[in-house]
Amino acid sequence: MGLEEYWKKRDFEKTREPKGSGADGENIYVIQKHQATHLHYDLRLEMDGVLKSWAVPKTPPTESGVKRLAVQVEDHPVEYANFEGTIPEGQYGAGTVEIWDKGWYILRERDEDKLVFEIRGAKLRGDYCLVRFKGRNNWLFFKKK
Repeated sequence: MGLEEYWKKRDFEKTREPKGSGADGENIYVIQKHQATHLHYDLRLEMDGVLKSWAVPKTPPTESGVKRLAVQVEDHPVEYANFEGTIPEGQYGAGTVEIWDKGWYILRERDEDKLVFEIRGAKLRGDYCLVRFKGRNNWLFFKKK
């Protein structure tokens, strides 16, 4: 995706969200609790110089057997992994953002419709999967056994 879609949705003179440069770094993993129109959790994995991002409507799974919908959204800049604060009313995603979990991940498998990775966070630890529903931005997010 790149950051073009992210930049189009924001007015950086009104929001403190980072603009970002798209520079490569480490394999950052972060989940941000986002109280916008509806409370949800934003799963972000650093890949290809950006944070690939999914909105997860329910609390992320900490145990195997629990599956969550994860809707892929626009890529975010790597710097967004440290963002906490309030996005002003009238701006895309208005509401409070706080870091719920953060750490690193190890990518085990990657193709167009499936990601397998080990999360090394404070709350989530272990092997996780994202599997895409056919032809959509909807994915299934779950912890492997």
